Amino acid sequence: MSDSLLSNSLWFIPMAFVAAPAVAADYLSIPQAQQLLFPSASSFIERPTLFDSGARSAIKSHAGTRQRQDHQPIWRVEKDGQLQGWFMVDDVIGKHEYITYAAAISADGEVMGIEVLSYRETHGAEVRDESWRANFKGKSLKDPFKLDEDVPNISGATLSCRNLLDGVKRLLTIHELFLARES
Repeated sequence: MSDSLLSNSLWFIPMAFVAAPAVAADYLSIPQAQQLLFPSASSFIERPTLFDSGARSAIKSHAGTRQRQDHQPIWRVEKDGQLQGWFMVDDVIGKHEYITYAAAISADGEVMGIEVLSYRETHGAEVRDESWRANFKGKSLKDPFKLDEDVPNISGATLSCRNLLDGVKRLLTIHELFLARES
């Protein structure tokens, strides 16, 4: 192999690693998402929520998706002392990386909206599009939560779509099992 051919070969190997960088973007902070999802709220009261193995089992049994973490970030949202709903932050896996999102759930257990806080995948960021996220509004546990039935699939982002759908269903289950009594 000639020296110039060898030099060119070595030049292209590192470029292959540089050509496909990991994509990670933080879009919203928790306070920004809180204001977007509950613009008229006067207070967000953090409600530390720890789940033991029995609670995690109940969530999995009802939602069909396991609760990976013991701690679930939840805020009780009030306006002038009256419950407006619940704000929850969660992570679901996309294809390889986590998607951090927030969900607003009404006092009676309906999705008021979702916002993507961080997206770390190389493909499928279309789940951030307002037109796609709007499909979650009004969903409750009475809905089937089936991809392409409740919420449309996005070609190239199937796992992100499905896992966000499952994650929101799990948050609604947490509301039903642990928060609805506080309404």
